[in-house]
Amino acid sequence: MKKNIVVIGAGTMGNGIAHTFAQSGFTVNLVDVKQENLDKALKTITTNLDRIIAKGNLTEEEKAQTLGNIKTFTDIKDAVTTADLIVEAATENLDLKLRIFSQMDELAPENCILATNTSSISITQIAAATKRPEKVIGMHFMNPVPIMKLVEIIKGYSTSKDTFDVIFEMSKNLGKVPVEVNDYPGFVANRILMPMINEAIETLYNGVAGVEEIDTVMKLGMAHPMGPLQLADFIGLDVCLAILNVMYEGFKNPKYAPNPLLVNMVMAGKKGVKSGEGFYDYSESKKAEKVSKMFLK
Repeated sequence: MKKNIVVIGAGTMGNGIAHTFAQSGFTVNLVDVKQENLDKALKTITTNLDRIIAKGNLTEEEKAQTLGNIKTFTDIKDAVTTADLIVEAATENLDLKLRIFSQMDELAPENCILATNTSSISITQIAAATKRPEKVIGMHFMNPVPIMKLVEIIKGYSTSKDTFDVIFEMSKNLGKVPVEVNDYPGFVANRILMPMINEAIETLYNGVAGVEEIDTVMKLGMAHPMGPLQLADFIGLDVCLAILNVMYEGFKNPKYAPNPLLVNMVMAGKKGVKSGEGFYDYSESKKAEKVSKMFLK
């Protein structure tokens, strides 16, 4: 089984993917252009491992082994020399992904599989930036990666059966449930989820109900663990916008056109949890306010 993993990008998805592989016994080289991002990722992974320990599902020794399986790099060339699998988890931007895949193709060993964690962009289009399209595949993990069981395994037009079989079995070894998906905009998860989120924004935009009211209806009426507007904040409103734009361009169908409120919020820098404000306020002042209310009860 392939054991040497490289993860490109140390953001929310990248550090979660690195954590998951490392905890499953794989050696992981985590790559990011900024050392501060790598330091933040290791801190996040350590915190998440401590939470697992607190629940009684991990030992201190296993935590140390997991962290010992991860090395960090700011130079992709140094990181990929012995890679069996590279998982790209950079921003959901086509031009950026094409540049990264072209670079990975040039630097990685001949037999290395190149995977992308894209949530909507065509695997076939990404593979075309390489000379090994048969070894390019989609591995769409869900956030938070260490907890969520699903992995969408997306075949591009040229993805070989061998590549698919290796990644499918590897996903099982991570304790995940892999699901085979064909290469269409949004795949399955986001093709269904994003129109729902967009419709929730449309409902707010039209003044049908407020943010909390919309989320409450979906939580209590449809048994969703999180309302669609809160979920959008958690995903990142910029990510939601990028996915909707990919589907709108791919299908040329107005039902995928992002709502103007979403467009304006992203332009204004209101991206959800990551920016401190989206449909909800996540600022430090609001956190302090919530804590004070708890003590006043």
